[in-house]
Amino acid sequence: MVSLVQLRVLDAVRRTGSVTAAAEALHYAQPSLSHHLTRLEAETGAQLLQRAGRGIRLTEAGRLLADRAAEIIGRVESATAELSTLVGLEAGRVRLAGFGSVMSALVPRAAAVLAGRHPGLELELTDAHPEDALALLRAGRIDLAVIFRFEETAPEDGVRLVHLLDDPLYLLTRGGGDELADHRDAAWVGGCVRCRSHLVELCEAAGFTPRLAHVTDDMVVMQGLVAAGLGVTTIPELALQAHRHPDITATRLAVPPRRIYAATYGEPPDPPATAAVIAALTEAASPG
Repeated sequence: MVSLVQLRVLDAVRRTGSVTAAAEALHYAQPSLSHHLTRLEAETGAQLLQRAGRGIRLTEAGRLLADRAAEIIGRVESATAELSTLVGLEAGRVRLAGFGSVMSALVPRAAAVLAGRHPGLELELTDAHPEDALALLRAGRIDLAVIFRFEETAPEDGVRLVHLLDDPLYLLTRGGGDELADHRDAAWVGGCVRCRSHLVELCEAAGFTPRLAHVTDDMVVMQGLVAAGLGVTTIPELALQAHRHPDITATRLAVPPRRIYAATYGEPPDPPATAAVIAALTEAASPG
């Protein structure tokens, strides 16, 4: 099989005009360079060089192969430069999926950090609930997912988690009553399926089952319903950072926070670009 080394040797012979000069240009011993030329002729089955007086010249086959060799060498060098740029984080793309409140609050801050460090690195963003984001991750359609969990659980096979922050929960009302049990007779606004299930668990632990009068996975709508006097609800701090209705009262609850993670899939280590995004998320999640 013809090798890149053999093509470089032939290209050097054409550029310099002699085997001796080509050997000097490539820092090869002349016998070694001659061996590469002999092997190249054997691999191609064609005479590539012929003597011309005291020197040599390329045959028609040699000129044809030398032209192609120059093209191949140029493409390899271009690809190597592009790869070096990518590994050096001067360019590239990371596909990230996350849920509503993290996409509104945390991810924009992380994107700003990333733009300052690696301006050539592009973030492609997709809104997705945690379960959907993990499915996209396992299918190879994204590189990174930002998810939440309400309790410590072992990650799924192949999924690796980096803890970013704890996101406290708040009780949202029109004012009055700082405890869940203070609103046992009120109408409640439920969020996404997981949030709704968690809300029911919290209320049952407080001694009652909430009456879910409205259900929406849009936390801006949830705040609007509370502000309109149509119910009370719980909402995480990140959602309040992204949007806070002026006519609501938010009281931090003394319950475990939901935990926010960056999730990747496959064997470590993460690609440099993905690792850079995780580092930016971690910095953006840090207090202050």
